[in-house]
Amino acid sequence: MEKNKTIKIIDLGHKSYGKSLEVQENHFNGIISLKRSNRKTDHPQPTQNYLLWVEHPPVFTLGKSGKIEHLLADKKALAEKGIEFYQTNRGGDITFHGPGQLVVYPILDLDNFFTDIHKYLRFLEEAVIDTLKEYGLNGSRSQGETGVWLDVGTPFARKICAMGVRASRWVTMHGLAFNINTDLSYFEHIVPCGIQGKGVTSLSKELGREISLEEVKEKLKTHLGRLFDADWTED
Repeated sequence: MEKNKTIKIIDLGHKSYGKSLEVQENHFNGIISLKRSNRKTDHPQPTQNYLLWVEHPPVFTLGKSGKIEHLLADKKALAEKGIEFYQTNRGGDITFHGPGQLVVYPILDLDNFFTDIHKYLRFLEEAVIDTLKEYGLNGSRSQGETGVWLDVGTPFARKICAMGVRASRWVTMHGLAFNINTDLSYFEHIVPCGIQGKGVTSLSKELGREISLEEVKEKLKTHLGRLFDADWTED
C-alpha cells in the first residue's frame, strides 16, 4: 500500500481541553479502526494524518507518569482562578496550557513516515528549535528531559516548549505546547514537567514583544513539513 504523506491541518482556534481531546480521540480512533480493517482485506485503504492547532483556556494536565504532588494548588484554588485540571494518557508529567500558547496535536500514522517514536519526538523538538532560530534564539535539548530549552547547562536554563505524546499501533496523539505570548505566572502553581529548579519562558518574553501565533504556525509548519517530508492540506 502506498504511504500517505499528506497531513491535514485543522485549526480548532480557541477550544477547551476536553472538547479538543474528543476531536483528537475521534481522529485517532478512526485511523486505528482503518488499520485494523486493512489487515483483513486485499485492498487496504490509505490512512489519514492530521495536525491540530489549538489555544486552550487555562488548564493543567497531568501525564500518566506524573505525580499529583507536582500540582501546587488544590482544586478549590484552581476553580477560583478559572483553571481546569485533567489527568491524561499522554507521556510526561504536569504542564500548563492557556491563552497565548500554541498547542500542536499531530495525529499521524507513523507507518506513513517511519516507525520510530524516539525519532518522532526528536523531529518535533527539531521543528521548534529551527523555528526559534528564525527569531534569533538558540533552542536546544536537555539530556533526559523531552522538550525545547534555552541556556541548557547554565543556572538560567528555562523551558520554552513542553512535549508529551501517546502512540498506539504507530498512531500518535497529544503533542507539544509552545509558549508564545503565554502568561507565565500560571506555572507558579505547578512543578513544570516535574522538573525542580528550572524556569519556563515564552517567545514574547525572550524577544520583548508580542508575537503573532499565525506567524509561528507558518514557520513551524514549514519545518515540520521538511522534517517529515510531508505535504499539507487545510481543513
